Amino acid sequence: MKSLGAPDLLLAGDVGGTKTILTALLPNARPNGRHVHTVAGLVAEATFESRRYDTLETILDEFLGSPALKAHRGRVTRASFSVAGPVADGRAHLTNLGWTLDADRMRGAFDLASVDLVNDLQATAYAVPRLPDDCLCTLQEGEGEAGEKPRAVIAPGTGLGEAFLIWDGVQWEALPSEGGNADFAPNSELQLDLLRFLRPRLGHVSYELVCSGVGLPNVYYFLKETGAAPEPPWLAERIEASSDPTRVIVAAALGTEDSEPSPLCEATLALFVEILAGEAGNMALRLLASGGVYLGGGIPPRILPLLRHPRFVTAFRDKGRFASLMATFPVHVILEPRAALLGAVHYALARPSPHVEMPSGELPE
Repeated sequence: MKSLGAPDLLLAGDVGGTKTILTALLPNARPNGRHVHTVAGLVAEATFESRRYDTLETILDEFLGSPALKAHRGRVTRASFSVAGPVADGRAHLTNLGWTLDADRMRGAFDLASVDLVNDLQATAYAVPRLPDDCLCTLQEGEGEAGEKPRAVIAPGTGLGEAFLIWDGVQWEALPSEGGNADFAPNSELQLDLLRFLRPRLGHVSYELVCSGVGLPNVYYFLKETGAAPEPPWLAERIEASSDPTRVIVAAALGTEDSEPSPLCEATLALFVEILAGEAGNMALRLLASGGVYLGGGIPPRILPLLRHPRFVTAFRDKGRFASLMATFPVHVILEPRAALLGAVHYALARPSPHVEMPSGELPE
């Protein structure tokens, strides 16, 4: 039973195919301009291997019954989850897990006033205006202040996610997209050869199939089969033995994790970067994202030295007669690994439930 006068807690989570992060937080209202809320008062946090569980509800049972939350039983009244999949009518299906999440079902099962499900890229976009400068790495300064101008987010992780951020005059609204599944459009002879190589093997070739964790091995095998560089035996063995060939390829391209540098992997990442830059530029043009293009997901922070190479900005700007316009768009890499979780929190706090009394007063961030 909730203690008299004790404030309610928000349960927030980032639900992914690999791991699920859950937090219980004390939300604190702060009505000062567009940053209407801040979050403070972390009560509990835990990370779970998603594939060890059959449902999200099983994870929630374990988390809410943990010793850290025992003294706060009954205070968790709201929930907001970033989920790796499309969301429609309060339901989401996570393809990589086989889970189906239902907001109404969870609300009833855990006696919650409200449950929000937000696409993970949409959640990442909500976090963007609230990220401090030290959580960003700028690849291109662009021109002017970001202010309330449109922003785009592209995130190569396991897949390729895209989202857009628009200021509606009162608050930021993030719009999800399935642009990562749009047709791959080659922008060089090498990229055209890549498309010709993959099309008979894969059928439809999307940007995700050449610009993500699942797509990077496709680029690697194309360069290997077409003789761009030899594949040394040690590299072949590591890739064959690994459940995550992308990790092996990235390590061999950068010479990290006790891996020898590999010309084949270096060529793979160079082509990957050019494709990512081209699609990031496409997003900037489609949205006229004068507020900036933000690279999220797990891969960009891992390949930061390659993104800082002039190759990225050159490919980003390579839009013919619009090259000068491309130079005006700021481009940043998101370094905060929990941006989607932060976005899920801010999404919930920007839509306060009438059933939940928000605490007043300032709390330190």
